[in-house]
Amino acid sequence: MSTSAAREPDGPPELIFMLTRRDLTVRDCLDVYQSTRGSRLRYVGFKDVGADPAILAALVSQIHADGRRAVLEVVSEDAESEARSISMGLELGVDIIMGGTHISDGAALLSGSDVDYFPFPGHVVGHPSRLEDTFEGIVASAESIGSRPVVTGLDLLAYRWQGGNVPNLVTAVVQAVAVPVVVAGSIETDRQIAHIRAAGAWGFTIGSAIFDGKFPGDSVRAQVEHVLMLLADDAAEGATS
Repeated sequence: MSTSAAREPDGPPELIFMLTRRDLTVRDCLDVYQSTRGSRLRYVGFKDVGADPAILAALVSQIHADGRRAVLEVVSEDAESEARSISMGLELGVDIIMGGTHISDGAALLSGSDVDYFPFPGHVVGHPSRLEDTFEGIVASAESIGSRPVVTGLDLLAYRWQGGNVPNLVTAVVQAVAVPVVVAGSIETDRQIAHIRAAGAWGFTIGSAIFDGKFPGDSVRAQVEHVLMLLADDAAEGATS
């Protein structure tokens, strides 16, 4: 698939910069996106709530014009809203649709398209979304969902799970499935990023933490560059080890 081919097997994970805060797309997403132009970002995302579709259409157009991939994460809680969001993603022309829990409905809508589909494994509730399940339940869910034909990846809310050792959970899910795993939600430290890399996840999202100034840097652009530099340093270490 196109997504997994974008990363070397032993390379660093991909950063998906989410133009979101508290599971809502920020109102000035177009302006914020402009500040990241020219950086090494390859994936830029937003949620299905918080911004007008016309603004999102302009955003996706700009993302594609810059040679990047557009990611929509679905956080709607009911099946009808989720279906509307997936349909909106198709209309917008996004490259990846992440999230959502009504997977049979989502798969039916996406069947025949070239959009990658990364739904949530485990029992996901609320807004902002939380992962509430046992360790074993999440891994079993990931195995089941990851084996579906239309599913090309998983959106794991690992750091929104309070049930135990998060790095161990990420490792177990990555090892249990043959599709890429994106770790999403509440990632706000260099240490978490190191754990995600060590677990072998394909990628991770950061949104609120950057808008809240959790990473070094006095601007959104500087914080994004900090995370990208972490990944570049990891890649350099891997090449010389």
